[in-house]
Amino acid sequence: MNFQGRNVLIAGFIVLLAGALLCPARTSAQEHARADAGSGFEGPVGLQLYSLRDEMAKDIPGTLKKVHDFGITYVELAGTYGTPPEKFKGLLAAAGLTPVSGHFSYEQLRDHLGDVVREARTFGLQYAGCAWIPHQDPFDEKACKEAAAVFNRAGAAFAAEGIKFFYHTHGYEFRTVDGETLFDQLASGTNPDSVSFEMDVFWIVHSGQDPVALFKKYGGRFALMHLKDMKKGTPTGLFTGHSDVTNDMALGAGIINIPATLKAARSAGVKWYIIEDESPTATEQIPRSLEYLNNVKF
Repeated sequence: MNFQGRNVLIAGFIVLLAGALLCPARTSAQEHARADAGSGFEGPVGLQLYSLRDEMAKDIPGTLKKVHDFGITYVELAGTYGTPPEKFKGLLAAAGLTPVSGHFSYEQLRDHLGDVVREARTFGLQYAGCAWIPHQDPFDEKACKEAAAVFNRAGAAFAAEGIKFFYHTHGYEFRTVDGETLFDQLASGTNPDSVSFEMDVFWIVHSGQDPVALFKKYGGRFALMHLKDMKKGTPTGLFTGHSDVTNDMALGAGIINIPATLKAARSAGVKWYIIEDESPTATEQIPRSLEYLNNVKF
């Protein structure tokens, strides 16, 4: 090798040595951190506007602006607060908000289904659903069977418009009858192709159920999810569907295992994660819930 060749070889060795010193081999901890980089929450996230129902009743444009200022762009509807749907849609658009889902009353779905379908179409909803089945306590097999029929009819009507129908769990459906829960009966009695569910994690825990186990059991039937946490000391194992609103906590501030629930929800194929905070301090808690979701790992 001539002198010039030796100089080139030596120069190359120096470059490699410098690179090794400046960029040392990645440690196992660094590799682990890199592997976990994609293990956080990815959404998509929306807000159930019922969370700000008192504010909405007083000032719709101002409240919608507040929602956008939170950093939220997708919402779930629960009525239009006396405003015609077309006008409400315009107010949402002016605030930079897109409605992806909406709740409608059981009575509307049962007695005025065509009107509900038209309203859902007006808003361009992806999902339309029901959050409460009227019943005498306790919720029983008769009410469950009647609801399944209403939901199957609604599911077929919405499917014809390219909209997916869902029922939002409220806890009373988990009372056991003859070895199975009424939710089991509701799930088996509805068409999985046109009727899905929205898991409200608070009401699942309130009724003494395990949200992770339910996700594993019913997989893709849960298309949406309501996110909230539960204050320590809140009574559970109840089938009332009622709890003091002050028991709603910001995510990560309560007793629910949110990381495990989010991980199971992702595996089950949940499409939308909707924050719902019914507490009187929702405007303070919603930003904390969003911050939690931005940082949670599982």
